[in-house]
Amino acid sequence: MFNFIEEIEGVDFRGALKLLADKAGVVVEYQSQELKTEKDKILEAIGISAEFFEKGIKDKQEVRDYLIRRGVDEESIRKWRIGYAPDGWRNLYSELISLGLSQGILIKAGLVKQVEGDLKKNPYDVFRGRIIFPLSDRAGRIIAFSGRALHKENEPKYLNSPDTVVFTKGEILYGFDKAKEEIRKKNYTVLVEGQLDLVLSHQAGVINTVATSGTAFTPAHLELLKRLSPRIILAFDGDMAGEKAARRSTELGLSLGMEVKIANLPVGKDPADIIQEDPSEWKKILRDSVPAIEYFLTRILEREKDERKVGKLIEGNLLPLVAMVEGAIERSHYVGLIAKRTGIKEEMLWEDLRRTKMPEVERRGEARDDMGRIVKYPRKTNIERRLLGIIFWQESLPHPDVDISSLKGEIAKRVGQEYFEKLVTLLEAEKEVLIFEAESYYASAEKLSGDIVELLDNLSDDVLRGRLARLLAELSHAEMVKDQELSSRLSQEIQVLHKEMATLEDVRKKM
Repeated sequence: MFNFIEEIEGVDFRGALKLLADKAGVVVEYQSQELKTEKDKILEAIGISAEFFEKGIKDKQEVRDYLIRRGVDEESIRKWRIGYAPDGWRNLYSELISLGLSQGILIKAGLVKQVEGDLKKNPYDVFRGRIIFPLSDRAGRIIAFSGRALHKENEPKYLNSPDTVVFTKGEILYGFDKAKEEIRKKNYTVLVEGQLDLVLSHQAGVINTVATSGTAFTPAHLELLKRLSPRIILAFDGDMAGEKAARRSTELGLSLGMEVKIANLPVGKDPADIIQEDPSEWKKILRDSVPAIEYFLTRILEREKDERKVGKLIEGNLLPLVAMVEGAIERSHYVGLIAKRTGIKEEMLWEDLRRTKMPEVERRGEARDDMGRIVKYPRKTNIERRLLGIIFWQESLPHPDVDISSLKGEIAKRVGQEYFEKLVTLLEAEKEVLIFEAESYYASAEKLSGDIVELLDNLSDDVLRGRLARLLAELSHAEMVKDQELSSRLSQEIQVLHKEMATLEDVRKKM
C-alpha cells in the first residue's frame, strides 16, 4: 500500500504515511529529536519558518491591505497560510537559531545564505520584505517558499527557495495538494502562472487550478498532471509573454498526448484581475477556452491579412503543432479547419504536413540555454540517485563493502558512459546529502548487496521503457508521413525491445 501511494503521489514514505493517516483519522507521533534524520530537521525548520511568516503578516497592515485590494479575503489568507518576511537581514535566522536549530540545517533548507567569501559572518535570510506563499508537496507538507515582491522596484518579482533535498523547483506546482481531487473529479486542470491567480481562482470556486508560481512549466509538471487527467486549460496572461508561455506549454502537452486548450484572456489582464472584477466572467472564459491549435490559428488570422504571409505562418508555426497530434482523425479535423478558415486547399496542407518536422520539445532530461537551444543533462531518477549515493558513500570508506569500479561499469552499461559521467558531475553537488542518505539506509552489507541488484534491474527497466516511448513516438510520426521503410525498421526495433523487456521481467520474477 505504501509503495503504491509513494509511486502514484510522488512522495516519500513519510509523505505516504501522512496521506494515509489523514484518510484514516490516525494521529502520527514521531520519536525524539535525537532520532530525527536531516530531512526531518529540514522540514521542521521550514514548518517553523511558515509560522514565523504567518505572524509577520499580522503585524504588517500594508501587506494585508495590498492583498485585500487584490481581492484576497481573510479566509484565503488563512487557508493558504500566506505570510510576510519582514525587512532586515537576519530576522528569521535569529528566530530559528534561538529555537535550537543549527546553522547548517537552515542553509540546507534554503532559508538562509552564507555570506560569499566570508564564512565567519552569520548567514542572512533568503526572504526579506516579501509576501510569502508556502509551497507544499503532494502530501500537503510545506517544503519551500515563494516570495513575491511587495513593491515594483524590488527584483526579482518572484523569488523561490533554492532546490533542496525536499524541494525541486521543476517538480512542484503551487496548490496541487489542494487541487488534485478536484482535477480527478472534473477531469481537467486549469493552469495559471502566479500565486494570486491561483488563490483567487480557488476563492472563485475553480478548485482544479494549479500554478507554476514564477517558474518555468516543465515536462515533470505535465507528467504529474497527466496522472490525474489528460486534459488541461492554459490560462496565462493576455500579453505576448503569456502567449509564448502558452505555445511552449502546448508543445509539451501535445508531446505527451494531452488535450490542450487555451483560455482567451483580454490583453493586459491576468486571471487575478478578471476574478477580482467578476468571478463569473472568469468561469465563462474557461468555458469558452478553445483547442490550442485553433487558438493559435485565430491569432495568426487576427494579426496578418496578407494571404501569402498567412500561408507561411501556417506552414512554419501551426503545422508543426498539427504534426504532434496523435490521432489521425483529430489531425484531419485540424487540416479541414485550417483550410476552411484560410482558403488554402486541403491537399496542399497535407503535402506540407508530410514534410513538417515536429518541434524539438524539452522533455525530462533536457533544458534550454539562454539562446533557447536544447542542452542535454541527466534526469536524476530516484534509482540513479540511490545508486550514486551508494557509490559516493562507498568511496568515502577506507574498506568499501562493494566493488565500486564494477558497480560504475554496470550503471554505465545500462545508461551509456557519457550519460553516466554527466550524472556523476550533476549529483556531485548533492554528494554529502546522498552519502548521508545511503549511510543511514543501509545497516548491513547483505542488504546493500541485495538492493544493488534490484536497483540495477529497475534501472534497466527504466531505460528500456524510455527507449520504447521514444520509438513509439517516432513510429507514430513515420506512419503519419507514410514513410513505410522507416515504419518497418522502427516496428522491428520495438519488437526487439519488447523481447528485452520480457526477458528482464522473467529474470526479476525468478529472483
